[in-house]
Amino acid sequence: MTKQFNLQQLLALHYVYPLPLNKLQRLLKEIHSLQNLQFVPIELLAKILGMTENKAQALQTSYLRIISTPIADSYEEHQISAIPYTSELYPKSLLQLIDPPTVLYAKGDVRLLTANKKIACIGSRNATNYTITALQTILPPLIQQEYVIVSGLAKGADTLAHRATIHYGGKTIAVLGHGFFHLYPKENKEIATHIAKYHLLLSEYPPYVGPKKWHFPMRNRIISGLSNALVVTEAALKSGTLITTEHALDHGKDVFVVPGPIHSEQSKGTNKLLKEGAILIWDGYQILEELQMFQIKN
Repeated sequence: MTKQFNLQQLLALHYVYPLPLNKLQRLLKEIHSLQNLQFVPIELLAKILGMTENKAQALQTSYLRIISTPIADSYEEHQISAIPYTSELYPKSLLQLIDPPTVLYAKGDVRLLTANKKIACIGSRNATNYTITALQTILPPLIQQEYVIVSGLAKGADTLAHRATIHYGGKTIAVLGHGFFHLYPKENKEIATHIAKYHLLLSEYPPYVGPKKWHFPMRNRIISGLSNALVVTEAALKSGTLITTEHALDHGKDVFVVPGPIHSEQSKGTNKLLKEGAILIWDGYQILEELQMFQIKN
């Protein structure tokens, strides 16, 4: 922990206002310690966090109400691990983001966060059988080399990637766009339960936070940030998948793309990525060769 806060103070603040790390650092720069949060004038708090005074007042009031609640114990009762950015378990690669999560909430095998080899596998929510075929040739070589497969547990390609990883005996991390007291989509309850028991569910949102449309683009930066590289199976031209690839490219990570049929709507985005310089692949061995070449160069 840092002298600027203890875990209880941080979890209390994050519970009432799940702010990203850049905002927390801005706040601490001004008030020096979360111990001082209860004494900060409302107008100053509103200015620091870029919110209305009414919201700042509500934040301060909620913080004072919950500060004495043993939040960490409550999380533990629900098998939830709260991992602040100061923890050894917190992936250092996430700190390279503009707005890293201040706290990660995890269910399952938290040791997967420390794995050196992670690859994101994503694609269209309307994935076709083409994605299933692609995963059959892409994932086994990666799993054999002990790569952890990261995805978002969304409908379509994400779910297929998690299921295929489990089928081939690999390990997977599912990054959610909501807290653990909710599940989206609901039809993924069975696989989410399995991942929480044998693999890892991960979120930057406190357990009570439900799914919101804008949470999923935010989730995508974590999927990219956790991973050494990104694999895209299918994607339409207007797709959240392309947001994730932008995050990966912005941080200098390789983006591997499966070419698709020219008549398929779900391949127009991937084929566009290939035109723009993504790495064309059709099996996992190519990915391993490319990553090995990158390591030799560095």
